Amino acid sequence: MGPAVVDESKWLLVIDGLVQRPFAITLPQLKQFPRTTVTAFHECYGSPLTPPEKALWRIGNVTWTGVKLKTLLDIATPLPTASFIWSEGLDHGAFAGVEADRYQKDLPMDRARDSSPCADVLVAYEMNGAPLRRERGGPVRLVVPGWFGTNMTKWLCRLSAQAVRAPSPFTTRWYNERVVLSAGVDGTSGEGGNDVAVEVRPVWAVEPNSMIVDPPPDTRVLLLTGDDAGGGSRNANVEVSGWAWSHDGVARVRVSANDGVDGSWVDADVAERVDYSWQAFRVKLALPVGKYGVVARATSREGIEQPMRGRRNHVHRIGLEVLHGT
Repeated sequence: MGPAVVDESKWLLVIDGLVQRPFAITLPQLKQFPRTTVTAFHECYGSPLTPPEKALWRIGNVTWTGVKLKTLLDIATPLPTASFIWSEGLDHGAFAGVEADRYQKDLPMDRARDSSPCADVLVAYEMNGAPLRRERGGPVRLVVPGWFGTNMTKWLCRLSAQAVRAPSPFTTRWYNERVVLSAGVDGTSGEGGNDVAVEVRPVWAVEPNSMIVDPPPDTRVLLLTGDDAGGGSRNANVEVSGWAWSHDGVARVRVSANDGVDGSWVDADVAERVDYSWQAFRVKLALPVGKYGVVARATSREGIEQPMRGRRNHVHRIGLEVLHGT
Protein backbone atom coordinates (compact mmCIF):
# COMPACT_ATOMS: atom_id res chain seq x y z
CA MET A 1 0.00 0.00 0.00
CA GLY A 2 1.22 3.48 -0.81
CA PRO A 3 0.05 7.09 -1.05
CA ALA A 4 -3.29 7.44 -2.81
CA VAL A 5 -3.63 9.73 -5.82
CA VAL A 6 -6.61 11.99 -5.16
CA ASP A 7 -8.21 14.53 -7.50
CA GLU A 8 -9.31 17.23 -5.05
CA SER A 9 -11.93 18.55 -7.47
CA LYS A 10 -13.67 15.17 -7.39
CA TRP A 11 -13.03 14.27 -3.75
CA LEU A 12 -16.07 13.48 -1.60
CA LEU A 13 -16.45 12.54 2.04
CA VAL A 14 -19.38 10.19 2.59
CA ILE A 15 -20.98 9.96 6.04
CA ASP A 16 -23.36 7.01 6.20
CA GLY A 17 -24.22 3.77 7.98
CA LEU A 18 -26.51 3.70 11.01
CA VAL A 19 -27.48 7.37 10.80
CA GLN A 20 -30.71 9.27 10.30
CA ARG A 21 -29.32 11.60 7.61
CA PRO A 22 -26.51 10.19 5.45
CA PHE A 23 -24.77 12.78 3.28
CA ALA A 24 -21.66 13.55 1.25
CA ILE A 25 -19.64 16.77 1.04
CA THR A 26 -16.94 18.19 -1.21
CA LEU A 27 -13.70 19.76 0.00
CA PRO A 28 -14.96 23.35 -0.49
CA GLN A 29 -18.11 22.46 1.46
CA LEU A 30 -16.05 20.92 4.27
CA LYS A 31 -14.01 24.11 4.56
CA GLN A 32 -17.17 26.15 5.10
CA PHE A 33 -17.69 24.56 8.51
CA PRO A 34 -16.16 26.24 11.59
CA ARG A 35 -12.41 25.62 11.81
CA THR A 36 -10.79 24.01 14.82
CA THR A 37 -7.04 23.88 15.46
CA VAL A 38 -5.37 21.43 17.83
CA THR A 39 -1.67 20.89 18.55
CA ALA A 40 -0.89 17.30 19.47
CA PHE A 41 1.97 14.84 19.63
CA HIS A 42 1.89 12.38 16.77
CA GLU A 43 3.35 8.94 17.41
CA CYS A 44 3.62 6.17 14.87
CA TYR A 45 2.99 2.74 16.37
CA GLY A 46 5.47 1.29 13.90
CA SER A 47 5.14 -1.91 11.94
CA PRO A 48 2.50 -4.20 13.46
CA LEU A 49 4.76 -7.08 12.43
CA THR A 50 7.64 -5.97 14.68
CA PRO A 51 7.94 -7.58 18.13
CA PRO A 52 6.52 -5.23 20.78
CA GLU A 53 9.69 -5.12 22.86
CA LYS A 54 11.37 -2.93 20.22
CA ALA A 55 10.71 0.65 21.28
CA LEU A 56 10.53 2.85 18.18
CA TRP A 57 9.98 6.45 19.36
CA ARG A 58 8.69 7.77 16.04
CA ILE A 59 7.28 10.94 17.52
CA GLY A 60 6.63 14.55 16.56
CA ASN A 61 4.42 17.49 17.50
CA VAL A 62 1.92 18.72 14.93
CA THR A 63 -0.65 21.50 14.61
CA TRP A 64 -3.77 20.30 12.79
CA THR A 65 -6.69 22.32 11.45
CA GLY A 66 -10.02 21.00 10.26
CA VAL A 67 -13.63 20.32 11.20
CA LYS A 68 -14.70 18.54 14.36
CA LEU A 69 -15.89 15.02 13.59
CA LYS A 70 -18.60 15.61 16.17
CA THR A 71 -19.98 18.44 14.02
CA LEU A 72 -20.44 16.13 11.04
CA LEU A 73 -21.88 13.33 13.17
CA ASP A 74 -24.37 15.71 14.77
CA ILE A 75 -25.68 16.45 11.28
CA ALA A 76 -25.86 12.77 10.33
CA THR A 77 -27.30 11.84 13.76
CA PRO A 78 -26.12 8.28 14.53
CA LEU A 79 -28.79 5.81 15.64
CA PRO A 80 -28.69 4.43 19.21
CA THR A 81 -27.40 1.12 17.83
CA ALA A 82 -24.25 2.74 16.40
CA SER A 83 -21.27 2.07 18.67
CA PHE A 84 -18.34 2.68 16.32
CA ILE A 85 -17.30 4.99 13.52
CA TRP A 86 -15.50 3.23 10.71
CA SER A 87 -13.05 5.40 8.77
CA GLU A 88 -11.91 4.47 5.27
CA GLY A 89 -9.06 5.77 3.15
CA LEU A 90 -8.47 5.69 -0.58
CA ASP A 91 -5.18 3.79 -0.33
CA HIS A 92 -5.22 0.12 -1.26
CA GLY A 93 -2.91 -2.73 -2.20
CA ALA A 94 -0.89 -5.45 -0.50
CA PHE A 95 0.40 -5.35 3.06
CA ALA A 96 2.41 -8.25 4.50
CA GLY A 97 1.11 -10.46 1.69
CA VAL A 98 -2.54 -9.57 2.31
CA GLU A 99 -4.54 -7.67 -0.32
CA ALA A 100 -6.70 -4.84 0.99
CA ASP A 101 -9.15 -2.89 -1.16
CA ARG A 102 -8.98 0.00 1.33
CA TYR A 103 -7.43 1.08 4.60
CA GLN A 104 -10.10 0.83 7.27
CA LYS A 105 -10.03 1.60 11.01
CA ASP A 106 -12.61 2.32 13.70
CA LEU A 107 -13.22 4.54 16.71
CA PRO A 108 -15.60 3.95 19.61
CA MET A 109 -18.51 6.35 19.34
CA ASP A 110 -17.74 8.05 22.66
CA ARG A 111 -14.23 8.93 21.42
CA ALA A 112 -15.51 10.05 18.04
CA ARG A 113 -17.93 12.49 19.70
CA ASP A 114 -15.70 13.53 22.61
CA SER A 115 -16.04 17.29 23.13
CA SER A 116 -13.81 17.72 26.19
CA PRO A 117 -11.19 20.49 25.86
CA CYS A 118 -8.75 19.91 22.96
CA ALA A 119 -9.87 16.27 22.62
CA ASP A 120 -11.91 16.79 19.47
CA VAL A 121 -11.34 14.28 16.68
CA LEU A 122 -10.73 16.31 13.53
CA VAL A 123 -11.42 15.81 9.87
CA ALA A 124 -8.24 17.72 9.06
CA TYR A 125 -7.21 19.49 5.87
CA GLU A 126 -4.26 21.56 7.17
CA MET A 127 -1.00 20.58 8.85
CA ASN A 128 1.18 23.22 10.52
CA GLY A 129 -0.76 25.99 8.80
CA ALA A 130 -0.45 24.62 5.25
CA PRO A 131 -2.75 22.46 3.10
CA LEU A 132 -2.33 18.79 3.92
CA ARG A 133 0.09 17.29 1.40
CA ARG A 134 -0.50 14.00 -0.34
CA GLU A 135 2.30 12.18 1.49
CA ARG A 136 0.72 13.22 4.81
CA GLY A 137 -2.71 11.90 3.84
CA GLY A 138 -4.11 14.89 1.97
CA PRO A 139 -6.37 16.37 0.99
CA VAL A 140 -8.15 15.19 4.16
CA ARG A 141 -7.28 12.80 6.97
CA LEU A 142 -8.63 11.87 10.36
CA VAL A 143 -6.82 13.18 13.46
CA VAL A 144 -7.41 11.59 16.88
CA PRO A 145 -5.43 13.54 19.51
CA GLY A 146 -3.68 11.27 22.00
CA TRP A 147 -4.10 8.12 19.92
CA PHE A 148 -1.57 6.29 17.75
CA GLY A 149 -1.19 7.42 14.15
CA THR A 150 -2.58 4.14 12.80
CA ASN A 151 -6.05 5.36 13.87
CA MET A 152 -5.72 8.59 11.88
CA THR A 153 -6.87 7.37 8.49
CA LYS A 154 -5.18 9.13 5.56
CA TRP A 155 -6.82 10.05 2.25
CA LEU A 156 -10.13 9.90 4.09
CA CYS A 157 -13.19 9.22 1.94
CA ARG A 158 -15.82 7.64 4.20
CA LEU A 159 -17.07 7.72 7.78
CA SER A 160 -19.64 5.08 8.62
CA ALA A 161 -21.56 4.60 11.87
CA GLN A 162 -21.78 0.90 12.71
CA ALA A 163 -22.82 -1.39 15.57
CA VAL A 164 -19.63 -3.47 15.61
CA ARG A 165 -15.91 -3.02 15.05
CA ALA A 166 -14.60 -2.80 11.48
CA PRO A 167 -13.75 -6.16 9.83
CA SER A 168 -10.56 -4.84 8.21
CA PRO A 169 -7.29 -6.76 8.72
CA PHE A 170 -5.94 -3.48 10.14
CA THR A 171 -8.28 -3.96 13.10
CA THR A 172 -8.69 -7.74 13.32
CA ARG A 173 -5.25 -9.02 12.32
CA TRP A 174 -2.86 -6.15 12.97
CA TYR A 175 -2.55 -3.25 15.39
CA ASN A 176 -3.60 -5.23 18.42
CA GLU A 177 -1.30 -5.73 21.39
CA ARG A 178 -1.02 -8.57 23.89
CA VAL A 179 -0.82 -7.01 27.35
CA VAL A 180 -0.01 -8.89 30.54
CA LEU A 181 -2.60 -7.94 33.17
CA SER A 182 -1.04 -9.77 36.15
CA ALA A 183 2.71 -9.63 36.01
CA GLY A 184 6.01 -8.79 37.64
CA VAL A 185 7.09 -5.21 38.20
CA ASP A 186 8.54 -4.90 34.71
CA GLY A 187 5.15 -5.53 33.11
CA THR A 188 6.33 -8.58 31.17
CA SER A 189 5.52 -11.73 33.15
CA GLY A 190 4.46 -13.07 36.48
CA GLU A 191 6.53 -14.77 39.17
CA GLY A 192 8.87 -17.30 37.62
CA GLY A 193 8.15 -15.99 34.13
CA ASN A 194 4.60 -17.34 33.99
CA ASP A 195 2.05 -14.92 32.59
CA VAL A 196 -0.98 -14.85 34.86
CA ALA A 197 -3.43 -13.11 32.52
CA VAL A 198 -3.08 -11.65 29.04
CA GLU A 199 -5.45 -9.29 27.24
CA VAL A 200 -5.44 -8.57 23.52
CA ARG A 201 -6.50 -4.99 22.98
CA PRO A 202 -6.52 -2.56 20.05
CA VAL A 203 -3.74 -0.05 19.64
CA TRP A 204 -5.70 3.09 20.50
CA ALA A 205 -4.65 5.56 23.23
CA VAL A 206 -0.93 6.27 23.62
CA GLU A 207 0.50 5.15 26.95
CA PRO A 208 3.12 7.24 28.82
CA ASN A 209 6.42 7.51 27.03
CA SER A 210 9.53 9.68 27.06
CA MET A 211 12.71 10.24 25.12
CA ILE A 212 16.03 11.76 26.14
CA VAL A 213 17.23 14.17 23.44
CA ASP A 214 20.19 15.72 25.24
CA PRO A 215 22.84 14.58 25.84
CA PRO A 216 22.98 12.27 22.83
CA PRO A 217 23.79 8.58 23.27
CA ASP A 218 27.34 7.66 24.31
CA THR A 219 28.28 11.20 25.26
CA ARG A 220 31.60 11.79 26.99
CA VAL A 221 31.72 14.63 29.51
CA LEU A 222 35.02 16.11 30.69
CA LEU A 223 35.22 16.95 34.38
CA LEU A 224 36.89 20.36 34.41
CA THR A 225 37.91 22.75 37.18
CA GLY A 226 34.84 24.69 38.28
CA ASP A 227 32.46 21.74 37.99
CA ASP A 228 32.75 21.16 41.75
CA ALA A 229 29.35 20.23 43.18
CA GLY A 230 30.54 20.91 46.74
CA GLY A 231 31.07 18.66 49.74
CA GLY A 232 34.66 17.97 48.77
CA SER A 233 33.71 15.68 45.87
CA ARG A 234 34.19 16.69 42.29
CA ASN A 235 31.26 16.13 39.95
CA ALA A 236 30.32 17.04 36.43
CA ASN A 237 27.06 18.95 36.19
CA VAL A 238 25.16 17.16 33.42
CA GLU A 239 21.83 18.49 32.21
CA VAL A 240 19.44 15.86 30.87
CA SER A 241 16.46 16.99 28.80
CA GLY A 242 13.87 15.49 26.53
CA TRP A 243 10.21 15.05 25.75
CA ALA A 244 7.44 13.09 27.47
CA TRP A 245 3.93 12.35 26.28
CA SER A 246 0.78 10.37 27.05
CA HIS A 247 -2.82 10.46 25.89
CA ASP A 248 -3.88 11.89 29.26
CA GLY A 249 -0.82 14.07 29.84
CA VAL A 250 2.36 13.53 31.85
CA ALA A 251 2.37 14.37 35.56
CA ARG A 252 5.92 13.35 36.42
CA VAL A 253 9.26 12.41 34.86
CA ARG A 254 12.07 10.83 36.87
CA VAL A 255 15.62 10.40 35.65
CA SER A 256 18.21 7.90 36.86
CA ALA A 257 21.92 7.71 36.07
CA ASN A 258 22.08 4.14 37.40
CA ASP A 259 19.78 2.31 34.97
CA GLY A 260 16.81 2.87 37.23
CA VAL A 261 18.10 1.07 40.30
CA ASP A 262 15.87 1.84 43.30
CA GLY A 263 16.92 4.98 45.11
CA SER A 264 18.68 6.49 42.10
CA TRP A 265 15.72 8.42 40.66
CA VAL A 266 15.66 12.24 40.52
CA ASP A 267 12.53 14.24 39.68
CA ALA A 268 12.79 16.40 36.58
CA ASP A 269 11.03 19.69 35.91
CA VAL A 270 8.13 19.02 33.53
CA ALA A 271 6.46 21.68 31.39
CA GLU A 272 2.69 22.03 31.39
CA ARG A 273 0.86 20.47 28.47
CA VAL A 274 -0.67 22.69 25.79
CA ASP A 275 -3.58 21.02 24.01
CA TYR A 276 -2.30 17.47 23.38
CA SER A 277 1.34 18.48 22.90
CA TRP A 278 4.33 16.60 24.19
CA GLN A 279 5.92 18.04 27.33
CA ALA A 280 9.53 19.07 27.83
CA PHE A 281 11.44 17.80 30.85
CA ARG A 282 14.79 18.87 32.26
CA VAL A 283 17.00 17.92 35.22
CA LYS A 284 20.60 18.49 36.33
CA LEU A 285 22.65 15.55 37.60
CA ALA A 286 25.91 15.82 39.54
CA LEU A 287 28.03 12.89 38.37
CA PRO A 288 31.56 11.90 39.39
CA VAL A 289 33.98 10.21 37.02
CA GLY A 290 32.51 6.95 35.74
CA LYS A 291 30.21 5.26 33.24
CA TYR A 292 26.44 5.67 33.49
CA GLY A 293 23.21 4.32 32.08
CA VAL A 294 20.82 7.28 32.04
CA VAL A 295 17.11 6.50 31.78
CA ALA A 296 13.97 8.64 31.91
CA ARG A 297 10.62 7.35 33.15
CA ALA A 298 7.33 9.18 32.67
CA THR A 299 4.19 8.84 34.78
CA SER A 300 0.82 9.79 33.31
CA ARG A 301 -1.84 11.84 35.04
CA GLU A 302 -3.70 8.59 35.63
CA GLY A 303 -0.67 7.30 37.55
CA ILE A 304 0.57 4.84 34.92
CA GLU A 305 4.37 4.52 34.72
CA GLN A 306 6.46 3.58 31.74
CA PRO A 307 7.54 -0.06 31.95
CA MET A 308 11.25 -0.66 32.40
CA ARG A 309 11.42 -3.24 29.61
CA GLY A 310 9.47 -5.51 27.30
CA ARG A 311 7.01 -3.00 25.79
CA ARG A 312 7.09 -0.49 22.94
CA ASN A 313 6.95 2.35 25.45
CA HIS A 314 9.64 1.06 27.77
CA VAL A 315 12.14 3.57 29.17
CA HIS A 316 14.70 5.21 26.91
CA ARG A 317 18.34 4.63 27.88
CA ILE A 318 21.53 6.41 26.85
CA GLY A 319 25.10 5.62 27.77
CA LEU A 320 27.18 8.44 29.26
CA GLU A 321 30.74 8.64 30.58
CA VAL A 322 32.36 11.31 32.78
CA LEU A 323 36.12 11.61 32.27
CA HIS A 324 38.88 13.56 33.98
CA GLY A 325 39.71 16.70 32.02
CA THR A 326 43.26 17.34 30.93
